[in-house]
Amino acid sequence: MTHPGMGTDPRTDAAQTRVEVCTNDFAFTIAVCVSRAPISSAYFLADVDAGVLDGSSIFRIVNLHNQAADHPCKIEVLQMGLRETDAAIAASIRHETTGTTGLRHLRGAVSLARFAPGAVYHSVFVCMRDEPGLDEGGARHPDGQGFAVFGFVVEGFEHLARLFRDRADAGEYPAQPVLLNTVRRSHG
Repeated sequence: MTHPGMGTDPRTDAAQTRVEVCTNDFAFTIAVCVSRAPISSAYFLADVDAGVLDGSSIFRIVNLHNQAADHPCKIEVLQMGLRETDAAIAASIRHETTGTTGLRHLRGAVSLARFAPGAVYHSVFVCMRDEPGLDEGGARHPDGQGFAVFGFVVEGFEHLARLFRDRADAGEYPAQPVLLNTVRRSHG
């Protein structure tokens, strides 16, 4: 699969930096697209290298049933890392739009959670299906800037899909989040 004007599919590019996320019950691997999304990738990898995400959790499961019925752009994602509730946090990095990177919110895409553009907070989400409404110009965020894709789940997506399915009725913020024991660069 290729993306118009962008060459090979970034999900299968073997040259990417890989990060392994381990829970008590399963692991999955993220291929980080450093060359395509250098700012967002650097932010995520700095968190990985500093151990910021160790001991955090998969704390949010957004599905078609736990969003407002009249929401104009429903999504299906798993969110993990640190939970932030202060929408007034300041921007800390330059926002990389999907129009800039050419990366899209496809099934398995990993993107930085944010409030305002660049107002990130040590949290990422995984798209459980293709989510064009999260791309630049999409309807999910009122500012139209979309979210910053920086990688793709390349191994273990089936574990996330099972979690998403099994916890479908647990609410958007399940009482029992899934602990992320370690989030480390893969050296294999």
